[in-house]
Amino acid sequence: MSERKCPVGLMSSVVAPAKEPNAVGPREVELVLVKEQNGVQLTNSTLISAPHSPVEAQERETWGKKIDFLLSVIGFAVDLANVWRFPYLCYKNGGGVGFTVILISLYVGFFYNVIIAWALHYLFSSFSVELPWTHCNNTWNSPNCSDAPTGNASDSPGLNSTFGTTPAAEYFERGVLHLHLSHGIDDLGPPRWQLTACLVLVIVLLYFSLWKGVKTSGKVVWITATMPYVVLTALLLRGLTLPGAIDGIRAYLSVDFYRLCEASVWIDAATQVCFSLGVGFGVLIAFSSYNKFTNNCYRDAILTTSINSLTSFSSGFVVFSFLGYMAQKHSVPIGDVAEDGPGLIFIIYPEAIATLPLSSAWAVVFFIMLLTLGLDSAMGGMESVITGLIDEFQLLHRHRELFTLCIVLGTFLLSLFCVTNGGIYVFTLLDHFAAGTSILFGVLIEAIGVAWFYGVRQFSEDIKQMTGRRPSLYWRLCWKLVSPCFLLFVVVVSVVTFRPPHYGTYVFPAWANALGWAVATSSMAMVPIYAAYKFCSLPGSFREKLAQAITPEKDRELVNRGEVRQFTLRHWLLV
Repeated sequence: MSERKCPVGLMSSVVAPAKEPNAVGPREVELVLVKEQNGVQLTNSTLISAPHSPVEAQERETWGKKIDFLLSVIGFAVDLANVWRFPYLCYKNGGGVGFTVILISLYVGFFYNVIIAWALHYLFSSFSVELPWTHCNNTWNSPNCSDAPTGNASDSPGLNSTFGTTPAAEYFERGVLHLHLSHGIDDLGPPRWQLTACLVLVIVLLYFSLWKGVKTSGKVVWITATMPYVVLTALLLRGLTLPGAIDGIRAYLSVDFYRLCEASVWIDAATQVCFSLGVGFGVLIAFSSYNKFTNNCYRDAILTTSINSLTSFSSGFVVFSFLGYMAQKHSVPIGDVAEDGPGLIFIIYPEAIATLPLSSAWAVVFFIMLLTLGLDSAMGGMESVITGLIDEFQLLHRHRELFTLCIVLGTFLLSLFCVTNGGIYVFTLLDHFAAGTSILFGVLIEAIGVAWFYGVRQFSEDIKQMTGRRPSLYWRLCWKLVSPCFLLFVVVVSVVTFRPPHYGTYVFPAWANALGWAVATSSMAMVPIYAAYKFCSLPGSFREKLAQAITPEKDRELVNRGEVRQFTLRHWLLV
């Protein structure tokens, strides 16, 4: 094993070095996340000699406590998708990679921060004797507003009803969004000052949570990651006492196994897992890079995924207890009130809360939960962008505070499009295209890069060096075969079965869909563009270029000797 410290390629991240016991001479162990020359991030461990230079390398900051890391990962994984997307999907369905993930995280940040701003607006509006979405006697209400249920399915509390709309729906669309002043995505209008002010406050909170790195964000998540569990428990206890709650839960737990034959079920499941756990967003890599070398990543992965899955499952009981109550209140089937996205947490839930005793107090508690759910996930997305770029460009590392300010300000300026009169159309377009097929593609390339180009065997040896044991055959087969094949299937099917986005009855024009695809492909295009750039910039013949392109930089000496393990059949067959 080489004792020379090899250069780290693009998007590299070095975990804080730990001293190796029983070594002869001053040697250290470090984990290097190597960006391969074909645009794939790879992980490798190596023993290196202590630097002989009098100038010590800058030491990477680490988490203050182990629990800071776990809460940060759990806080990012458990987000608004667990509350508004997972329960609905269960009901509906019957039961250069580095730059790619940075762009995806950046795109998501453009509209995700707007959700937090909406929650903040609702939170401020909840501090009143009577909630503003209770009746139809407000200045923003239309003649179609009706706060008296008639028992007709057309009067369901959805976003668009044929014969009337509810006060909660009109408050969201007309009182908050001012959607009635826009005719479509080509008629956005100016930013609304109330939502802009809320967005500014969100950006300020994000900046001061991130400007000093994980030392500050690791403390903030003590509140943002734990508060939702307290609120969800309180809402569950209240929801179970409501009439119709059992019917809602029964609908949530009903299973239709025939739906497993539909491709859309698997696409929804894969997208939900990637979006909820943060796979492919670069957040997990960014957070993990601040851990010590000997951190038990296997235990952390099992713990985080288990907590996230249990939270999603349990939040379904909270959501559908209230949906069952609303269905009984309006005398309509569950299907007429069950929906995902903003409609669930900004229309259905507020309407249900408005009928409860002490409704203002319950509203404050609920929107504080949404605020904390959104903030820790937004912090995770921003941290992945900041960490990825400052690790690549060391100049930025010395000016982290200023660079963080530039990132959050840039995000704020682009998010202003989502707080205009027609901002919900921009929001819907980004929500549909920014992290759908592109995130699945990014995860697919990561899986292929690690399992095939770098090799499952070498990757397993790296994990053994960290944790003391090699991953079992189950995990190695999943990495090598199951995951890449499944991801390839859902990526292809998601493109073939593509359906244009819509908001209620509004259908987006062709140019808007083309713009959406441009957003989606811009992140996916980073992989082939960077791969082509690196391949053309490498010296030597075609074979030599290819050898260097698919080999980590630490193995360049082997390439120079003609020992390229990727050119052997054994490398591709090993598990």
